[in-house]
Amino acid sequence: MSGRFTAPDGIALAWEEEGEGLPLLCLPGLTRNARDFDDLAAALGGRHRLIRLTMRGRKGSDRDPDPRNYIVPVEARDVLAFLDFLGLDRVVVIGTSRGGLIAMVMAAAAPERLAGVLLNDIGPEIAPEGLARIMTYLGREPQARSHAEAAAALKANMGAEFPGLSDERWLLCAQRWFDAGPEGLVLNYDPRLREAVEASSAQPAPDMWPLFDALAPVPVAVVRGANSDLLTPETVARMQARRRDLIVAEVPDRGHVPFLDEPESLAALDALVERVRGQMPV
Repeated sequence: MSGRFTAPDGIALAWEEEGEGLPLLCLPGLTRNARDFDDLAAALGGRHRLIRLTMRGRKGSDRDPDPRNYIVPVEARDVLAFLDFLGLDRVVVIGTSRGGLIAMVMAAAAPERLAGVLLNDIGPEIAPEGLARIMTYLGREPQARSHAEAAAALKANMGAEFPGLSDERWLLCAQRWFDAGPEGLVLNYDPRLREAVEASSAQPAPDMWPLFDALAPVPVAVVRGANSDLLTPETVARMQARRRDLIVAEVPDRGHVPFLDEPESLAALDALVERVRGQMPV
């Protein structure tokens, strides 16, 4: 099932779902879309009700005429309205990178809507090295003329963080992240996302630890790519110190971000789901 949901300000967002059972709401990263959860969906095989929402400005969803709306609080508002649209009181959020930040804002704004959260390679501190790397490509049109060229470039740039990834997998990434245009590949998200990130970066970095602490009432898991430059081992250790019951998984041969079909990722999700079900009323 798929469709489009209209946010409170009139922006239409693409969504889709499959499977049955416990609702898992998948929120993708900064420039990503629903396709980033294809690997997880294949691994789960319909075991849960997997719901994917593509945020404003990304592939399949409307672009916002005002790039100042490409901020986490607005996106969290969109998600809460989407839950109302689906008639869901509570969900488990699987938040990849930016999606995890949205989940933490939801925990502060509407904790009763969360049954659990999996943070995929994201935490309350973002390493500056990782953010700097993102800014090298954010909003820049690809130079490749074909997906095959883009796949080769991705492998050259990211191969050290994702060793052993097959050429077929790199090609799949290129096909997910870029669209074919009349003269070569184009971004499948609004390049003005860069303006929003630059504007946020110009302000003092907010303290996001209170947002992480707002997750206290629900089970939480964090998955980290062992080669990630965005979520450091030190930040994970601090998260564990604040949440002794935190489910932690580190995925070898993955940078930012794991695909979530790895055994370590799936084990973390299974542990999270088990705790969520244990807290549900009989």
